[in-house]
Amino acid sequence: MISSENPIPVPKDLNEKEPVKIILAEDDKDDQELFMEALDAANVPSEVTTVENGEELLSTLKDPAEPNPDIVFIDINMPVKGGKQALAEIKSDQKLKDIPAVMLSTSNHPDEIEDTFNKGANLYIQKPSSFTGFILILKKVFVLHWTKALVNPAKNMFFVSEKNISRKD
Repeated sequence: MISSENPIPVPKDLNEKEPVKIILAEDDKDDQELFMEALDAANVPSEVTTVENGEELLSTLKDPAEPNPDIVFIDINMPVKGGKQALAEIKSDQKLKDIPAVMLSTSNHPDEIEDTFNKGANLYIQKPSSFTGFILILKKVFVLHWTKALVNPAKNMFFVSEKNISRKD
């Protein structure tokens, strides 16, 4: 099983960082709101654009008027174009392939995790069941992002869930 076991120290003040440009591809409005509230509670300075499916994500990423985001969060199960299909298209596009892609899913099935790793995702997050868990996970994601640990993801750090993260992370 792929897991995240290596704790990385969190900077004392996440607000010292430049705002992170994020695209959240999530069709569920409640999940969008939860993500935004957890990001705010994690004190991650950010500018977030939300889209509701993989097709909108790719249109936004390919829009020359829009700057590339620093990171994208992609729900796996979306209408029109699912997250895995969008991920494959992003990673096969020379202009987009280097944007870190974090997959979001309620599933923790090893085959699903392995499939997204093989398609080039940089991190796989099992959606947490608690707000506190979401805050801890987002803090970990951005520490990994800022330390460039997402650039070449290690299999042992690829899967993050509320169960394998601690308050020390």
